[in-house]
This record gives sequence, structure tokens and C-alpha cells, in this order.
Amino acid sequence: MTGNDFTFSISRIPFNENYRPSDGTRATTNFANLARGERRRENLRNTLRMIDNRFNSLMHWDNPAGDRYAVELFIVSAALTVEARSDEPFPLIEILETAVVDKRSGERVAGMVGNNFSSYVRDYDFSVVLPDHLRQHPSGGAPEGFGDLHGNLFKALLGSAAYRETFAKPPVICLSVSSKEVYHRTPNAHPILGVEYRNDAPSPTDAYFAKMGMKVRYFMPPHAVAPLAFYHLGDLLDDYTHLELASTIGTMETFQKIYRPEIYNANSVAAQDYRPSLTYQDFSLTRIVYDREERSRLAVEQGRFAEEHFMKPHAALLAQWSASCAL
Repeated sequence: MTGNDFTFSISRIPFNENYRPSDGTRATTNFANLARGERRRENLRNTLRMIDNRFNSLMHWDNPAGDRYAVELFIVSAALTVEARSDEPFPLIEILETAVVDKRSGERVAGMVGNNFSSYVRDYDFSVVLPDHLRQHPSGGAPEGFGDLHGNLFKALLGSAAYRETFAKPPVICLSVSSKEVYHRTPNAHPILGVEYRNDAPSPTDAYFAKMGMKVRYFMPPHAVAPLAFYHLGDLLDDYTHLELASTIGTMETFQKIYRPEIYNANSVAAQDYRPSLTYQDFSLTRIVYDREERSRLAVEQGRFAEEHFMKPHAALLAQWSASCAL
């Protein structure tokens, strides 16, 4: 099996207050969670307003009223067809793309691709493979080759004509820091990303993203209370503009305030040596409804979906192809 046996396709739809999740969207995805229930439109409207406000606070120069810019969001879906089986495309990965509108000039500028990261195969790895392994090996640790296939699929997507013809730069994925690690503040500071933190003990997520070819740096942006993890290829500081970085922070810090308020909407700022905690009680809630327990349950369901519709039907082909990537 070669890379020619894969065909990637990319589609995008706007994420706005009229958004409704499609049948192929992972129900655990950040944006899908917000778009369900009786308050879906209010949830979406308030989330988008938070994103705009946060972006304007970062891009504050020549912006005295703090309302010069609006951030547009698009859900980018990457599907994979395995030609050997000629099946329907499998919804492999979803990410977010930003664009920024300067309301003063009317100019619209491309922002960052990446931001959020959703993957059925990652659900399969963390919600099916890893728990099954730990039940058999309670001493801990991931199984051999854990994340190899997912990493190779991600690299193949970035190298595909579909990606290269759609996006000019590699993605930057912005996630929460791990509640199991300690992060240490450094003297390094960036005007948009803020103060850099370091972590001497890479988390399982760091290791998983490393197999995707991505490095990680941790920054606490201006006026934030906790650092974010920025997974990237190349040079995070030199390869992306201030506007691109601010669009990622505005988007993903908003999501984290909704989903992890104990960390990102805490009422005190991260310490010099900082250990995030989801049991911290001194935090504020947003007015946006979110069911964290439902999200955990759905991750298992969707891991099983990937197992049934992608991993098992193509098991031999995928194993052969992934092994060839290491040669």
C-alpha cells in the first residue's frame, strides 16, 4: 500500500450562530457541543462575541474602542478514501480556520488554520486502545506503536495536494495544558503569545502530537490566567504573524474558558511553578451551556465508530502502509 492508495478531500463550512452539526461531525467537537440544545443560538452568539472581544484585546493598537476587528471561523473537514476498498470517504480530521475582518477598512485577512483538533482515530486510540491495554497491563504506559498510524495519517494529510492547494501554512493546534504536569515560568515573553512556560516532563498528549511531527511550546497570553499549549511545525514565533497568533488565542482561549473554567477562567493567575487543576474551586463560569460528562461518554462511542468503520475494515492495509512510513 502506498500514499497513492489514499485520496484526501477537504471541505469547509462557516461556524456562526446558524451552525448546525452535520451527520459526519464528531459530536465531541468543541463547536458541535455548543450547537445543541435549547440555547444553541445563544451559546453560539455569546461564544463568537467572546472570541471577537479577546482578539481585539490582543490587537489593541490603533483600536481605541476595542471593536475594530471581527473573527470569522470555518470548520474544515478532511476526509479520507482508501482506494483499495473504494468506500465512502471516512471523516478523518476536523480543524478550524480563522479569518479576520478589519471593519474600518473592510479588508479581510486569512488567519490561522488548526486551532481546534478533532480526530476519530485519536478517539479510537485514547478511548478504545489505551483503556483496553491498561486493563491488561495495569502498571501503566501506552502500548508499543501507540499513535504511529494516527501520526502517519496526519503527515500524509499535510503532504497531500488537497491540503497544499487549500492552505499556505502548516496548522497550529492550541490545546489546554495537562492537569498532571507542572509548568515553570521563564523570562521569555512575546507581545502576542505572552510569557513562555516550560515543562520538563512531556505529557502523553505531547508524545502523541510528536508522532504527528509537531513540537509544543507553552505561552500565557497577555491578560490570561493560564498558559496554553501550542503544537506546531517549524518556528511558531517566526512563521506566523501577530494577527494569525491572536486569532488562535482569541478562538481557543474562549473555548477553554467554556470547557475548562477551573483552569482558564480562574480568579487568580498561574504561579511561577504552575500545576493546572480541574478540581480548583476559585473560578468563574461563563453564561454558555456545556455538558462535560456527555463529551467524555461520546468520545468512547466515537472511538468505537472509528473501530467499526475504519480501523477493522482496513486493518491489514493500514498496518502495512504505516509500517512502510518508517522505512
